[in-house]
Amino acid sequence: MTASNKYSEEFNTALNYGRPPNIKKLFPNSKALIVSGKYIDQAMLKKGRCMTIAANARSSFVLRGTLAAAQKANAAIIIEIARSEGGTNAYCPVSLWNMARQTDALMNEMGITIPVAIHADHFGIKTPGDIEPAKAEIESLFDAGITSIAIDASHMPDDQNLLANIELNPFVPEWAGLETEIGEIKGTMGLSTDEEALFLIQGLNAHNIFPDWIALNNGTIHGIEQSGTGIDVDLTAQIHEALSPYKISGAQHGTSGNDSDKLRKIASKTHTTKANVATALQMVSWGLKVNDYGNAILDDKGNFIKQKDNGLTEEMWSKMLDYADTNNLRGGDVKKLNLPFENHLLTQPQEIRLRMAKNVENFVYTLLTDVFNANDTADILIAHILETKNHMPGHKTKKLESETEWTWEKIIKKAANIVSDKGPDGNFDD
Repeated sequence: MTASNKYSEEFNTALNYGRPPNIKKLFPNSKALIVSGKYIDQAMLKKGRCMTIAANARSSFVLRGTLAAAQKANAAIIIEIARSEGGTNAYCPVSLWNMARQTDALMNEMGITIPVAIHADHFGIKTPGDIEPAKAEIESLFDAGITSIAIDASHMPDDQNLLANIELNPFVPEWAGLETEIGEIKGTMGLSTDEEALFLIQGLNAHNIFPDWIALNNGTIHGIEQSGTGIDVDLTAQIHEALSPYKISGAQHGTSGNDSDKLRKIASKTHTTKANVATALQMVSWGLKVNDYGNAILDDKGNFIKQKDNGLTEEMWSKMLDYADTNNLRGGDVKKLNLPFENHLLTQPQEIRLRMAKNVENFVYTLLTDVFNANDTADILIAHILETKNHMPGHKTKKLESETEWTWEKIIKKAANIVSDKGPDGNFDD
């Protein structure tokens, strides 16, 4: 089927109603159904017992392959990049400011008709001094086509985390998808608690702020999973249940490296609707040997194993290894090869470029259909748009808490009574 006859009257109506104002302004003639992250979350909830991929598009190959897989699975998805990956100190060619443009261009080129949200992940606030400059930067992201954002002040104490979220909220459009976070993603160190989660969500609720997702430190890590422990499903379900009056969904970070059975349990036994996948997609696009859930398999010397005639060329991989060795990039730090090598990878023969994207497509399709249960959520989302006739699907909850109980002074006092272990200091951005 060609792109021209994919666009039914129903689809065109959804396109007219569902695209947010910033997307219509940027891409007035586009046929890409880029929507608020709120719609993605609510589509997963309507289907039930499912979540969708939030693919960290570290390269154009990951982006192309993920879109192809989602179209094949008829799944609504999220394309994202973390601030550390694609911000002002980016190590990826896909940035917070070009991600919407690249996604829109590929969707039109490929005839992609499934709904997609564009998410700024881990917009990190590490000190109170980061808040003021963040205000203009957040506005610039929505000017560039972002339709969803994660305000991540989890690096700071609980009271400062909540206060930062409150202060920055006026700079996030009400229609946009919103994620908040407690506890940095540190594996088994500094696990999140019910008390911390309720403090943040109740405090936000009192100020008429209703996040779509909360991210927890629930036992997983970013990058290559080496502990063998991974996601604590029971802890996640317990915290989600404690938050159930506020109807907030879970965002699962550090998905790469967790086995498929564990991810199926997260989708079926918790309120998670968003699953971040980054490292696995990078590895499979390059043609490195991975296990069935995307964790890199290393040789007896601890080196990555490049599969012959798979992913990029052996010659290109050799150049990347030389660069990594010169710049002392080891283990998970090979992610920093994305930016300096994107244009080199694009010079490869077409068949090589296509097989890199195809690796991602095959991997993501299996996740969406066999693990996440996200297939056919595109139809659910489009039907929702046709029902609301609006780019804003509405909030899932309403104000339940009293603002007078959540003043600046009372927030600090409440936080002082929280007993928790935040784990060690360090860099846990992505």
